[in-house]
Amino acid sequence: MDAFTAADYEYMSRALRLARRGVYTAHPNPRVGCVLVKGGNIIGEGWHRKTGEAHAEAAALQDAGADAKGATAYVTLEPCSHQGKTPPCADALIAAGVALVIAALVDPNARVSGSGHSALEDAGISVRTGLLQDEAASLNEGFLSRMQRGRPFVRMKIAASLDGRTAMANGESQWITGDAARDDVQRLRASSGAVMVGIGTVLADDPSLTVRRDDIDNDGMQPLRVVLDSHLKMPASARLLGLPGATAVFCADDDNRSALEAAGASIHVVAGRDDGVDLTAVLERLAELEINDMLVEAGPTLAGSMLASGLVDELVIYLAPHMMGSETRGMFTTSGWQNIDQRLNLEIVDIRRIGADLRITSRPHR
Repeated sequence: MDAFTAADYEYMSRALRLARRGVYTAHPNPRVGCVLVKGGNIIGEGWHRKTGEAHAEAAALQDAGADAKGATAYVTLEPCSHQGKTPPCADALIAAGVALVIAALVDPNARVSGSGHSALEDAGISVRTGLLQDEAASLNEGFLSRMQRGRPFVRMKIAASLDGRTAMANGESQWITGDAARDDVQRLRASSGAVMVGIGTVLADDPSLTVRRDDIDNDGMQPLRVVLDSHLKMPASARLLGLPGATAVFCADDDNRSALEAAGASIHVVAGRDDGVDLTAVLERLAELEINDMLVEAGPTLAGSMLASGLVDELVIYLAPHMMGSETRGMFTTSGWQNIDQRLNLEIVDIRRIGADLRITSRPHR
């Protein structure tokens, strides 16, 4: 098959930019964009904004109207072929009479994978795949993780001083980083389906875990607040229980569940492990709840457990330009790590300045 042209790259790049508009609102659906081209001109475009609303292809077809007949559709993910909350996009493209569909990715969803393209080809529509597939996959790492691994993509955020300290010995930690870094964390929260903390963080800080930036276009959506609380020590008066959005508490025993349920929490009992909850079981349950991306904002104990268990896909570390000294708390508690060959090797994928602080994004080598 002939290579993709420069124009093909241009139109798919436009579709990806459209897809990114759904970064705060599309979950649990994938972020998808679509561009319709005819005679070298864009005649319609669309993106998936929110579950239950039009998919990218349907929005682009509506934008193009009757001109869609004979057009080429550039779409960042294989058009769906099943009836969900909206009709199948493959059927809509067939009915509109498009001539060619170029998709960046084959849909990893078992209900769709390959069947959307097969339906198009059976209707006489040519299909090509793979254009800017890495970029499309990066945009939907959480969705791909849920479909392929049965768990969310786990991103861990840590704020620390330049000497790697996260709190004073008495637990004081507000504020280590500056306003710009804290604003950046709000964007991480808004792009996540869930935010996770341990019970220690709830008891010490009484956090809200909400998105609190008016300039983030999240349509009022809040991430699911996830608390790991193996013995249900969380008080019903915890701040996060009285805020917009939902709170899920994961425990190993549920003797004290009634008060928390009355306060609005959903209680999920999973297997216990090492006097806590089985972290893998938690992630699998979150996938069942259709969580694609999870942001972990944990203290050193939970952070260390997740890291040592190999469950962290990405670390986002904000380093503030100050020192906090030796009588302080570190980033991770990793019992048993004594020899240098036990260290976890990371690949740094991005470093940038956020206000006065540095943001280092890294990923464990697998």
